[in-house]
Amino acid sequence: MIMARTGDQLLLPVNTFFMWVSLLVALLLNLIPFGRVNAMPDFLALALVFWNVQQPRRVGIGAAFVFGLLMDVHQGALLGQHALAYTLLSFFAIMIHRRLLWFSVPAQALQILPLFVAAHLVSVVVRVAAGSVFPGWNLLYAPLIEALLWPLASLLLLAPQRRAPDRDAFRPL
Repeated sequence: MIMARTGDQLLLPVNTFFMWVSLLVALLLNLIPFGRVNAMPDFLALALVFWNVQQPRRVGIGAAFVFGLLMDVHQGALLGQHALAYTLLSFFAIMIHRRLLWFSVPAQALQILPLFVAAHLVSVVVRVAAGSVFPGWNLLYAPLIEALLWPLASLLLLAPQRRAPDRDAFRPL
């Protein structure tokens, strides 16, 4: 039996409604017009990776593809640009999800930073291959900001699953 590390708290089962609402809120945050800021973090990618790591059987590659198509339609981008990036991001997040959960939250942020960098690079390569102009190197700030937002996302998205401290001596869990 795999035991949790000391100090870790047992979590309640995830509420499916909360999970999908959080993904829709992340999509809405991406839809807010901030102008042409290249270093804007992709909130939807952050939420997708979080739920791919926490619940890989409920939020999978298909959901990432659909959300990517929605982002492509909204931004008027090459159809499939975000879908490809989100699909690859979700695939690799699901691939490392078991290993990632054994790390602390700041260490998880360092582990997923290359995933965010790769997703942004895939999106830029597809955009440039289609004939667009290279957006500049300040685009690399966005994955860094997403990795820095990982602890906050972890705190907010796991909050409904945390158990209240139970001081009953007969029910230690």
